[in-house]
Amino acid sequence: MYDFHTHFIPSDVLAWLKDNQRTVNAKWIEKEEGKDDFLVVNEKWGFELKRAFIDKNKYLADQEMAGVTHSVISPIPQLFMYDFPDEIVSEISSVYNRSLAEWTNSAPERLSALGTVPLNNPVKAAEILHDAMNLGLKGVIIGPGLEGQMLSDEFFLPFFEEANRMKAIVFIHPLLCEDPRLKRRMMPNLIGVPWETTVCATDLLLSGLIDQFPDVKIVFAHGGGFLPYQIGRLDKGYEQWALVSSKLKAKPSEYLKRFWYDTVLWNQDSLDFLIKTVGEERVVPGSDYPFDLCVWPPTGKHELAGRSLLD
Repeated sequence: MYDFHTHFIPSDVLAWLKDNQRTVNAKWIEKEEGKDDFLVVNEKWGFELKRAFIDKNKYLADQEMAGVTHSVISPIPQLFMYDFPDEIVSEISSVYNRSLAEWTNSAPERLSALGTVPLNNPVKAAEILHDAMNLGLKGVIIGPGLEGQMLSDEFFLPFFEEANRMKAIVFIHPLLCEDPRLKRRMMPNLIGVPWETTVCATDLLLSGLIDQFPDVKIVFAHGGGFLPYQIGRLDKGYEQWALVSSKLKAKPSEYLKRFWYDTVLWNQDSLDFLIKTVGEERVVPGSDYPFDLCVWPPTGKHELAGRSLLD
């Protein structure tokens, strides 16, 4: 069984964070007794630095115990670092990508990995994507855009041009939603995370970008957010408004089947609906391991979708 949605922090990345602690305002904070320290970056993104994030042996043992035979490792979104100057983001991206490539190249039958790029400089992001795939990585994980900029904007064209040329996997993973209405009851995570995916996925679908770059393998985290459930509304808008249909060659529900989605939904009825809507060959098993909200073990085998992405 595949697990397409896992996260890990190599020791070289931790060393870089400690060496650049002041530059990126990294702090290790003890929050709760009996829990590991929280790593907080730039007073903004924080998470419990569990042993599973940094211990290769535990990572592999946990995956094996869950019945996973091939794991796809991604950098953690909290270390995308898009808020910093692109030279800092480029440096940590290169360190992260080299470290993951060394690990996965040592066990290619068991492991694959995605890299990270300085999305705030799409020209540099294209270069680092190219280098990462030459090292053996399968593509990259990126956020759903930047503040005030959507992934369909012309600003990001250099990155998507290279991703298309390299036939790269581009795994789009949101960060916590910063909508001020959601500052209670864990809503930035509970509904904010899938909402960020929904906005990004809808924008990419309606932009026609997938026709422009047909060889990019775009994967949406957390089952595509709320988009699959609301695809009928997009189809109706396609019939009604030129602003919806002008850049599309078919109705939105057809484009929905040209992306990939993971199974991180925690609900079998939701997963069954997703598979019925986009096809089993477009749904890959994932867990979001080892974050608190992970589906463990990952749901479903979906071997066909896994092979279609990695081959």
